[in-house]
Amino acid sequence: MDSSTTCSFPAVCASLEAISSQVKEAAQAAGLNDDAAYAIQLAVEEACDNIIEHAYGKSMSGDIECTCKATPEGLVVTLRDHGCSFDPDSVPPPDLDSPLEERDAGGLGLHFIRKLTDDFCFQFDAEQGNVLMLFKRRSSDV
Repeated sequence: MDSSTTCSFPAVCASLEAISSQVKEAAQAAGLNDDAAYAIQLAVEEACDNIIEHAYGKSMSGDIECTCKATPEGLVVTLRDHGCSFDPDSVPPPDLDSPLEERDAGGLGLHFIRKLTDDFCFQFDAEQGNVLMLFKRRSSDV
């Protein structure tokens, strides 16, 4: 059942639809139900948006490599970029208790990724770049 597809996309917002389509097809092929497929799509879209905005920013251009791999347990999506490195442990948890008008804008991306996936890990290597692996189980609830 192990099968994978890898595509490379320009790190621009216009690529998000194509990346999402790749993930949706892979989720269906991996046997994820509609809720699990939607959750991993949303998590990948949020991660890619963060790559575009924070890893590459306005001053850099580059690509996002997206690999979707079906496993006996579910789907692994690996995102690789060569932008600025990132440590998810350095991001404080978002303030979800204050009224909206008192909160800082943004800062929920990593929170959503944690909530929408069953597991994820991040690695940085100067040669390999940033590698984010997201996992969604086939039978998991969102």
